[in-house]
Amino acid sequence: MDAVLRYLAGEEDIEVVGHGGDGQFALHLIAQAQPDVALLDIRMPKLGGIEVARTLAATNSPTSVILYTGHGDRALLLEALDIGVRGFLLKEAPLDDLVRAMRMVAAGESYVDPGLARLLTGPRATDRLHAITKREREILRLLADGMRNEQIAATLSISPLTVRTHVKNAMEKLEADTRTQAVARALRQSLIT
Repeated sequence: MDAVLRYLAGEEDIEVVGHGGDGQFALHLIAQAQPDVALLDIRMPKLGGIEVARTLAATNSPTSVILYTGHGDRALLLEALDIGVRGFLLKEAPLDDLVRAMRMVAAGESYVDPGLARLLTGPRATDRLHAITKREREILRLLADGMRNEQIAATLSISPLTVRTHVKNAMEKLEADTRTQAVARALRQSLIT
C-alpha cells in the first residue's frame, strides 16, 4: 500500500488525507477528514471495506467508495453494488487505472475494473432486455468501459445532455440508484457484455 500512497501523492489533483490499517480506523479517518473518495480494501481487519461502505451509506456520508481487491468475490461485489459503492478496482490493475478511477468517482462517475465486470454477469433477463433500448445498452457499455458523459457524447456524436437522459432512463428501468448499480445490473443480466 505504501507504493500506492506514494504514487497518489505524486498526482497534483489528488490529496491523500489519511490512511489506516483497519476498517474501524478508516471510518474514524473518513468522519474526520470527509474526503471525496475513500479507497478501501475489501478485506481489512476489524471491518472490511463493504462494512465500512455500509456504515457510510447508513450515515449519508458524502464520501464515495472505491473497493480495492486482490481477487473478485461475486457475492461480495453484488452486495457492495446494492450498498452504493461507486468504484471497483483490482489491485493488479496499473496505478494509472487507480488514478483514473479516483478521478471518475470524485467527479460523480462510476468505475468498474474490466476484470471485475466479468464477475457481475449473470443469466439473461429477457424482460429487461426488451425494456432497455439499443442506445441505452450502448451507453451503459461505454460507462462500464470507464467513459465519462462527455467522452460518450463525442464517441456517439450526440450531446452530453442526451447521454444523461439515456443514463437516467436506463437507471429507472433497471431500478438502480447509481450509475454503477445500473452498469452492474446490466452486466449481471447480460444486457451488455
